[in-house]
Formats: sequence, structure tokens, C-alpha cells
Amino acid sequence: MARLFLGLDASTQSLSAIVIDGDARDVVYECSLSFDDALPSYGTTNGVLRNPDPKVIHSPPLMWVEALDLTFRQMRDDGVDLGSILAVSGSGQQHGSVYMNASAPEALAGLAAADSLAEALSGVFSRPTSPIWMDSSTTAECHEIMDALGGPAATAEATGSAAFERFTGPQIRKFYKADAEAYGRTAHVALVSSFMASILAGRIAPIDHGDGAGMNLMDIERKRWHPGALDATAPGLAKRLPELVPSASVIGAVSPYFVENYGLNPDARAVAWSGDNPNSLIGVGLVGPAMVAISLGTSDTYFGFMAECHTDPHGEGHVFGAPTGDYMTLICFKNGSLAREAVRDTYGLDWDGFSEALRSTPPGNGGAVMLPYFEPEIVPKVLEPGVQRFGLQEDDAAANCRAVVEAQMMSMRIHSGWMGVRPKEIYATGGASENPEILRIMADVHRCPVYRFEVSNSAALGAALRAAQAQMAEGGEAPAWQDVVAGFAEPVPGSRIEPDPAAAAVYDEMVEVYAQHERESIAPRPS
Repeated sequence: MARLFLGLDASTQSLSAIVIDGDARDVVYECSLSFDDALPSYGTTNGVLRNPDPKVIHSPPLMWVEALDLTFRQMRDDGVDLGSILAVSGSGQQHGSVYMNASAPEALAGLAAADSLAEALSGVFSRPTSPIWMDSSTTAECHEIMDALGGPAATAEATGSAAFERFTGPQIRKFYKADAEAYGRTAHVALVSSFMASILAGRIAPIDHGDGAGMNLMDIERKRWHPGALDATAPGLAKRLPELVPSASVIGAVSPYFVENYGLNPDARAVAWSGDNPNSLIGVGLVGPAMVAISLGTSDTYFGFMAECHTDPHGEGHVFGAPTGDYMTLICFKNGSLAREAVRDTYGLDWDGFSEALRSTPPGNGGAVMLPYFEPEIVPKVLEPGVQRFGLQEDDAAANCRAVVEAQMMSMRIHSGWMGVRPKEIYATGGASENPEILRIMADVHRCPVYRFEVSNSAALGAALRAAQAQMAEGGEAPAWQDVVAGFAEPVPGSRIEPDPAAAAVYDEMVEVYAQHERESIAPRPS
């Protein structure tokens, strides 16, 4: 009998499932359910609820509950051998929070008697909607928490990140301040990940170290709740939070509900869920020191494996627990494809023309530099957009194409320096990773080989791989993580791009020039 493992991903817009065969080293099934299309009665657009205040972005947690039923029904109807599933784990959109009343444990334990998950759990919420990672309405609460902990740097050192509006701690604080009565009725605060794990396990599930680090509530070094952060957030919060556990923790057997209704293996293990970022770390195979992925999307994201905990004294980057038991880091740059496309469109180019511009210009661009803040920037923090050019003529299309890409890569190198480790190899993902000229600049600036990586459902794949590792470890196999991901998380064959030593030497000097322009640009102006 095949050894199958199920990974689920509750993202912003959809619930996805992947089944892997641990022996054949193959993905044997995939499906994805769009919340808007499959569950229109919840009134979401792209998985979220509209609000008169554009900074307030919530989703209905009961929608995720019903989506889980529909996904298992689809797997059963598609003929998936659910009876051979040995373990289930999952991924939840990071930072989203779910608020349940005192009836939740009994409702979860009694799922088997219900006709549907939504029927069984409709009464467990002390708050009908869940703030998610897109919500940016908690600026005041962020400052209150950071002030209590000694400022942004001290908060980052304590919890892994400075307080950010999307993080769970500030969201809980806002809920307590805005509706103390509803907060008082809240007996259990969960993350999207631990809430969905609770349904699978039929009990209140713990929060894993990876997703717990995205709350501004976990002591990042000791991996336990931080008393000062809890006190700064809301009264009585400690008793409302579940325990923190390693990502490989087995919660127990799956709920009989899934066995009786869908034929899931009754001996299948329910493994703690984690956030989408830690799961993606596994899904792209970043399980060793100095391994980094750069996702070139609407925003560019730099994330990677970290053996020892180093926090960013500037409060720009994030540190989360990694499923391997180590750490991971993540830095988000808003002006990613937004900036590349803006330059391309300004000069009336298509992507082939953009690539030709990169080929026709020299590394270092003759010293010309662009600060590409087409939109307000996250890293470094730039509130007012505006493109700045130094030694760069605005009418020189080719030089501007190179300047925007070089700026992005040099900014990543500069703002990842606090990690204390230079990457030894980079996996490039996202739409722009198909452009070899962009990857060539990436390799030269970072002085290491770059591989292209085609990512499809990396969070769900990471969850399935985590389920396999946890089940095997519980059985005494204790497989190495490199062996767990082998055959699943592999770069595109033949995609390796080596850095050019001469170009890399040019960028070693240019990085300092760029850093100086950046410091001068964002320094406070004298009044």
C-alpha cells in the first residue's frame, strides 16, 4: 500500500490540497477551491469582505470551515485513496486570527455527530469575522505595544519582528479596545492555521513556532509566550492562547468526522499546522544553511533558512520559527514587479525589449543609480513615493531598465546583511524569474549561483512534506530534512546561473554607492 500524505493550504482566496506518495516521491493529486466561486453566499471578493474603511480587511472563518468539507468531498469524489493517508498537516495564511467562545472544545469533540462542519461550528465564534494579513488598521496598537516593550528594535529582538499592523498581537489589542465585551466572551484565540488544525484533530490545536512568531507575542529565542508582550496586548491573554509547539508535533488522530464522512484513514495523524511562509520554506527545499529564495512577484520577497536566531535591529525584516526546528527570515519589498513594469511601460517596451536592454548595458550601469520608489516602500521604509535618479538620464531607456533591476538586487543585499550569512545559492521564483537577464544580475550582485524554481502550491506541498516528516519521526525513522524534500523541491534542470567574477567585483563597489544614496534619500529633512 502506498504511503500517502495530505497537505492543505488555507490561503486568502482559496483552499488547496496536495497528496504526495512518500515512496514514489511524487505528487499524486492536487485540487483547489476558490472561496468566491464555491461559496458565494459569504459575499467575499478575492476571499475577503469589503469594509467602508479600506484599512479594515476581514474574512468569515465559517467560510473556511465549509470549504474544508467541500475539499474533502471533492477528494473523495475524485477517487483519492483517503484510506491510505498516513498523516495530514496544513498551511494557513499567516497572521490571521480566529476568536472562539467557551463552547468550542465541546463542539470540536462532537463533530462526528454533525451533518456538516458548518452546522457543528456555527455557534463557536465570539467574533464573526477574522482580521487577516491584509488589514492595516492597527497602527496605534503597534505603537502602544512597541512603547511597552522598549521600542521597535527591542520588540524585534524579543518577538522576531517590530510590531506590524498585520501581525496578530496588534489585531488582538484592537479587538480588546474596540469591543471589550466580545473579548471577554473569547475563551480561545487561534490563528488560521491552528483553527483549521483544530477541526482536523477535533480539539483545540496548539500554535506552532513558525506561525506563533508572526504574532508579536512569542519569545523568538525561547519559543514560548512572551509575558511582556502578552501584558502589552490585552488582559488575560495567556489563558486564551493555546500552547506553543514545534512544527513537527503530532496532535493526535484525525477527527472521526473525516473518517465516517469521507473514508479518511482512522489511524491518520493530525500534525500541527503552520503559516504559509514556514510551509513554503519547506515547499521550495530551503532546509540548510545559507539557502535563500527570492520571489519576484508584485512585491519581491527575500526569505531563507537561518540556523541561529538573528533579529533585524532596524525592524524591517522578520524572523519566524522554521519547521526544521531552526529559524527562517523574510523581508518584503513592495516595489517589485510594480517597479519593473512601470519602467517597461514608460519606454513602450515588451519583456523581450526589457531583456535586450539588460543585455546591452554593462554591469554597474556606468555608476548610474535609481531609487525605484514608484509606490511607498516597506524596506527601507519610504512613506512618500518618488523615483530618484543619480547619474541616470531619464530618456535613456536601456540604462533605466538596468537601473531598476540593479536597485532591487542591491537593496536586497543591503537589507539582508543583518542576518550575518551571505547566501550560498538562491532559488528564484515568481513571474520575473523566467527572465534569465534578471537572474544574471541577481547572481552577480549576490555573488552566488541562482536556480530557477517553478513554484506551484508550495505552501500545500510544504505542509504535505511536514506531515510525512512528522509521521515518520513519530514512528522512529527520524529522516533528515534533505531526504524529506528530495525529489519534490527541486530547481528547474539546467537553470543554474553562475556569477561572473568581474561583474560581482563591480557590484561590490556599487552596493556601497547605492547604500549611500539610499541613506541620504530617506534621512529626515531639517525643518
